[in-house]
Amino acid sequence: MPDVAILKAGFMPLARFPAKWVPVRVKKTRKTTILSPVPIQSERKRLGQKQRRNSMTRITLMTTLSNTMGFLEDHLKRTVPGAVVTTWPEQGALNGEVVVCWKPPAGVMATMPNLRLIHSIAAGVDNVLSDTALPDLPLCRIVDPLLGKAMAEYVLWGTLYFHREFDRVSTNARNGHWHRYDQVAAADKRVGILGLGTLGIQAATLLKSVGYKVSGWSRSAKQVEGVDVFAGDAALDDFLVQTDILVCLLPLTQSTVGILNADRFARLPKGAALILCSRGEHLNVPDLVAALRSGHLRGAILDVFDKEPLQPDNPLWTEPGILVTPHMAGLAKPRVIADQIAENIRRLKAGEILLNRVDPALGY
Repeated sequence: MPDVAILKAGFMPLARFPAKWVPVRVKKTRKTTILSPVPIQSERKRLGQKQRRNSMTRITLMTTLSNTMGFLEDHLKRTVPGAVVTTWPEQGALNGEVVVCWKPPAGVMATMPNLRLIHSIAAGVDNVLSDTALPDLPLCRIVDPLLGKAMAEYVLWGTLYFHREFDRVSTNARNGHWHRYDQVAAADKRVGILGLGTLGIQAATLLKSVGYKVSGWSRSAKQVEGVDVFAGDAALDDFLVQTDILVCLLPLTQSTVGILNADRFARLPKGAALILCSRGEHLNVPDLVAALRSGHLRGAILDVFDKEPLQPDNPLWTEPGILVTPHMAGLAKPRVIADQIAENIRRLKAGEILLNRVDPALGY
């Protein structure tokens, strides 16, 4: 057993220790520090373990849906250094520092003592903000440029579906009925985008490039090249009365729940159509069905619903004039989601501004 070195007045006889040993402090008084030797390899191992613990990031995947978010686990482990990923409600999930979620269980995050960041896996965060016990912590969302492009393509397809009469032609085809409709120029079709956020502007820009007459509505005034913009509640009716095809791309907030209702449908021109690819809660379904059956609205494409997946016995599948698609308008890629979460974790640790941070008061 090597000797114990006693350090007095700054003197430490390191030469007394073998070359493979290093001194480690074990006891300190006001005048004396006693050091005991420890093998270098053991000390390196101890320091390495401590460093790994300090650099470790505990991530909890959280959802109430039956289809879990396991598809993200491998991506997060590859992109977040030192990531330890747990899925709620597994053991240890409540120790997470970062929650990555979609429709998380209410109240659970408030019980997580180490939580520092809440991250949605999508552009919308309404399902997170609905938790009345949500901790007052940074909340971020995903903004995927490719998702916006895909959403714009879906909106263009839906616009063409009504503009080029595919809704009527497909019905005629099932009945063996040959009928050619008059061809109308894109410039003579008025497409209105309800919601001019990132996705709405991308959709409006693509539609404009094809030649459609495009207008948009938002809560606050915005400038979008080539698009007639209506802003504020007072301008909503003026926006609706000049819209042949209404596209809803609003965020879901308390003020937009049920915004697509009988009053709004009545202000659209007779024969107008609806494309819904924002949130199912925007739509009052009975009001839509009534507007279709009365003949005031021509048709609707619905990509989102308040409860998903839409059950096989739901009458919307077979309601004349309605086309159901399985929430496919725009999907962020797992790699993109993981990369943005990893970057925000890095920024959080470095004390930098987070990307795509949500303002809870606005809901986006």
